[in-house]
Amino acid sequence: MRQPIQTTDAPAAIGPYSQAIQCAGNLLFTAGQIPLDPKTGNIVGDSAAEQVEQVLKNLDAILRAAGSDFSRVIKTTIFLKNMSDFAAVNEIYARHLKAPYPARSTVAVAGLPKNVLVEIECVALLS
Repeated sequence: MRQPIQTTDAPAAIGPYSQAIQCAGNLLFTAGQIPLDPKTGNIVGDSAAEQVEQVLKNLDAILRAAGSDFSRVIKTTIFLKNMSDFAAVNEIYARHLKAPYPARSTVAVAGLPKNVLVEIECVALLS
């Protein structure tokens, strides 16, 4: 079974995809989130640190809409426009996700939608 998850507390999809999909009963796969304000659609922040705060707010909203939260995240993937932002992103990330931390991959990419600096997707458990 595939059940789409949607909330107005996170940005609407800017393409043909769902904010998240629940499947196998207790797994949630989110789409990559970028630092868009869900109300205005504007990019939030000029630095990677500012942008990752908004990205994590957006992920939190999707997780909550599905009945989950950061403590139930089992895997994240972070896409960075510039790997020199790795330390700044880690600092903010560690404020939102606590030990035991999820498994994680961080990848430098040539570009991201709307020319943002960071995008994060995750896999989480549902109750």
